[in-house]
Amino acid sequence: MLISRRGPRLLGQGTYRLLSTKTKEAESSTQSNHVISSKQLLYTTDPTSPGSIFFLPHGTRILNKLIQFMKNQQTKYGFQEVVTPLIFKTKLWKKSGHWDNYKDDMFKVVEEHEYGLKPMNCPSHCMIFAKFDRSYQELPVRYSDFSSLHRNEASGALSGLTRVRRFHQDDGHIFCSMDQIDGEIKNTLELIKDTYNVFGINEIEFYLSTRPEDKFIGEIETWDIAESQLKNVLNSTAGEGNWATREGDGAFYGPKIDVLLKDAFNKKHQVGTIQLDFQLPNRFELKYVGEDGKRDHQPILVHRAVFGSLERFFAILLDHYQGKWPFWINPRQALIVPINESHVPVAEELQKKLSGFNFHVDIDKRGETVGARTKDAIQKGYSYLIMIGDKDIANGTFAVRSRDDRKIKNMTSDEIYKMFIALEQSYK
Repeated sequence: MLISRRGPRLLGQGTYRLLSTKTKEAESSTQSNHVISSKQLLYTTDPTSPGSIFFLPHGTRILNKLIQFMKNQQTKYGFQEVVTPLIFKTKLWKKSGHWDNYKDDMFKVVEEHEYGLKPMNCPSHCMIFAKFDRSYQELPVRYSDFSSLHRNEASGALSGLTRVRRFHQDDGHIFCSMDQIDGEIKNTLELIKDTYNVFGINEIEFYLSTRPEDKFIGEIETWDIAESQLKNVLNSTAGEGNWATREGDGAFYGPKIDVLLKDAFNKKHQVGTIQLDFQLPNRFELKYVGEDGKRDHQPILVHRAVFGSLERFFAILLDHYQGKWPFWINPRQALIVPINESHVPVAEELQKKLSGFNFHVDIDKRGETVGARTKDAIQKGYSYLIMIGDKDIANGTFAVRSRDDRKIKNMTSDEIYKMFIALEQSYK
């Protein structure tokens, strides 16, 4: 990518009307996100699709990095990725219980049959599990899904990246036996802590959300068992007294552990979640063959998400890093600055080499002074600047400096490549 003299700018950025801001912290956070996005050209919105985010090229780079990172994490923890349909006949939603308990928050499409855009992936994952004869030897079966989801949030509740109608979620479901529940939930909590640690997020709050007073399915005795199991896991992992209870805030099909983070403005956001579900396996008549050879054993379903909404996690990272993205996730990883026009061919050759390894490297060919171009690059958030002059070409090296350190290092193209690889692999 070439750097233009002025560069594109987002028309109207900074004049967003916040549809709902319950606190000054929420308003400050949303406005901060818009300011950073305007400078770095990350995302925009439009009233023709309220509650939906238009990720621009640089914002899409960050989103894709988050998704690929989570795919790698989930592979480490034994999940298999699936892709499921976006829209289903209401027959499915009635079977799962969502129609009776969630239909007001769903988008409907009416043709010959009435359809609903999916607000979550659990019913489709149950369908996949039910398509095959299952054995206890396969359990636990873990599915992950990054399909887009739609929830019909009230227009007054929409706010920036944190409250949207169309979003992406690192959705996952675990089908396991009763004696595997404890291990699977602990494993998921470990995945959550491991993931947040990469981003330098260590202040995590855990909440146990219990059975709703009215809207729930299943027997109270079953709910009590599920809540007791989640309490035991929280006590053994977070420690007694290090988590709180949210009475009546569980999903309609089961209790859950909610994970909350604070953003830079001290506002709490729910991100990760672990939900224990005895109801959907029963509604979908899920069975597997047990050690006794009988095909009458029913799996337990664990719902889990780590990022939660990727859009919301994106907003948290915007506040957390204030636009100074770590190299591995930065949509602008390096800028090459040729001193004058004669150095451009060498700059283009270096860009081609580094971009060939999927690094995001641009060239600033403008006739501005090196100082002006350097200042501009730092304001735009580039992690590294690479200067090329006569001496560099003669020595076969390049003058490299980081965003936060003016010290110049003379490095060959191979040394730059190795440094970039090391930064990506260590998530720095």
